[in-house]
Amino acid sequence: MATKIEIEDMITVGSLAEKLMLPATKLITELMKNGVMATLNERIDFDTAQIIVGELNLDIELVKKVVQATPVREKRSISDKAETRPPVIAVMGHVDHGKTSLLDAIRGDQVAKGEAGGITQHISAYQVQHGGRAITFLDTPGHEAFAALREHGAQLTDLVILVVAADDGIKPQTIEAIRFANKAGVKIIVAANKIDKESADINRLYSQLSEHGLMWDGWKGGDTPVVPVSAKTKEGIPELLDMVLLVADVEELKADVDVPAAGLIIEAHMEQGRGPVAIALVEAGKLHPGDYIIAGSAYARIRNLETTDGKPLKEAGPSTPVVITGFKALPEFADEFQQMKDEKTARQVAAGAASERKNNGGHLDINSSELIRIINRSNNVTDLNIIVKADVQGSLTSVIDSLKALDTEEVAVRVVGSGVGNVNDNDVHLAHTSNAIIYGFNISVPSSIKQIASRDRVSVRLYSVIYELIDDTKAEMSKLLAPEIVETEQGTLVVRGIFKTTKTEVICGGEVTKGKLTCPALARVKRGKEQLAEVEITNLKRGPQDAKEVFEGEMCGLSFKSNSRVDIEEGDKIQVFVRETIARSL
Repeated sequence: MATKIEIEDMITVGSLAEKLMLPATKLITELMKNGVMATLNERIDFDTAQIIVGELNLDIELVKKVVQATPVREKRSISDKAETRPPVIAVMGHVDHGKTSLLDAIRGDQVAKGEAGGITQHISAYQVQHGGRAITFLDTPGHEAFAALREHGAQLTDLVILVVAADDGIKPQTIEAIRFANKAGVKIIVAANKIDKESADINRLYSQLSEHGLMWDGWKGGDTPVVPVSAKTKEGIPELLDMVLLVADVEELKADVDVPAAGLIIEAHMEQGRGPVAIALVEAGKLHPGDYIIAGSAYARIRNLETTDGKPLKEAGPSTPVVITGFKALPEFADEFQQMKDEKTARQVAAGAASERKNNGGHLDINSSELIRIINRSNNVTDLNIIVKADVQGSLTSVIDSLKALDTEEVAVRVVGSGVGNVNDNDVHLAHTSNAIIYGFNISVPSSIKQIASRDRVSVRLYSVIYELIDDTKAEMSKLLAPEIVETEQGTLVVRGIFKTTKTEVICGGEVTKGKLTCPALARVKRGKEQLAEVEITNLKRGPQDAKEVFEGEMCGLSFKSNSRVDIEEGDKIQVFVRETIARSL
């Protein structure tokens, strides 16, 4: 009798290999034989997994795990006084298919050059103008780990632009995006990107899309617009935006304006000097600075209302993405916000929501804070890649949450893999390819796996006390911190005579007017306030004798080396200093 194994509708290749107890390389090879090019962390659907299991002749029956569906957020009802509003567009696509490049090209055409640097890649919502009309874009992350966030993105939008590389075709995350959009009941426009490449095959793409229920509107009976574009050359972008507005007109998008403002929190993070900062999408009414709003269990008197590129707003109407400061606590991703008449009401409603949330077992969306944290991280953060394995799910969650709390503006923990159970060969393979440390909590490592880890030079560290594990992680993160450079001024010599000057060396003499001179040491040659060069002192002489130190009030000779000629003159100053590199720790 075949062994039954439950898997979800989508599963990573690595997870499937672990469930089947097969080497990941064998599974990847079998996928390749069947024309599926997938890496360890990419997701395949249930049907593909079932075919592969059949091809491998395994005595295993895959059963689709019943997952409780995320409730579709209902569209906000409108009155007969509702006014036309801009469309809200979610841009989705497989990683590496050029989604970010396309968004940058769209945004770059709309933002003045002087302002372009003001919008960071971490802002997930912004508004552009095309043909005298506004279009709001939501940028949803493309990596498979952000599936939950992408699903929310589809549910709060009117249209989805599905970015597919014309030279690569449909991929697992493309299929996910189609499923999310269909579930949310929103129209899809396909942006066939990278048409500038010789390997682009638009006809193959039409065929692949049809296999997933998206019939190109150029075919009889088709209703899915496919717009060929190139993020690189910007070809097709105006046509894509025209199509967005055309579809939006057909949808007759409207919202009430003369009602209390309401909408959705789409990002939230802490910002130094500003406190809790939320990025929200206004769905009805108009927001103003000074308004009182509640979002879940957090409330605010809006201190600053800004566009996502930092410009102050006096008001924000429907379909406008805004940055809000003034929250007393950090709201959660996907919390709905509502305008309140005064602070007392806002505080009472927020307190009631906090009490209800506590009674329901805490946060409603356990993944949202982690997803938002990753999105809003600075580009300058250095990652410490780790894999976490634990004995039970509760321990795993506690360890990961504790490690995430260690993140700073300079260095952060990046969990590239995690799971319940002992360390296996897939963990070692993933650690080897991603240069990660494996941390095990209350688990063991089979001797065969220890040998593989030793061969691949993968560090596996086991702990039974969580604080010891955290301390070890902190020590590893500290190694990634840039060292602190400390300079200590030692003394100053005023040049009274120059004896020899070559391209890289100078011999001169003078009086120590401050502190002491030492050798060897670094020094700055200065004329007035201008620095001529940074040099290295190679020799000190007090009279005819070599000296290691010369003190204030003494005359001495010295020689220094530099990378280029230094045209030194009498009266110049040589300031000697010591530069130390000091290791930092968290």
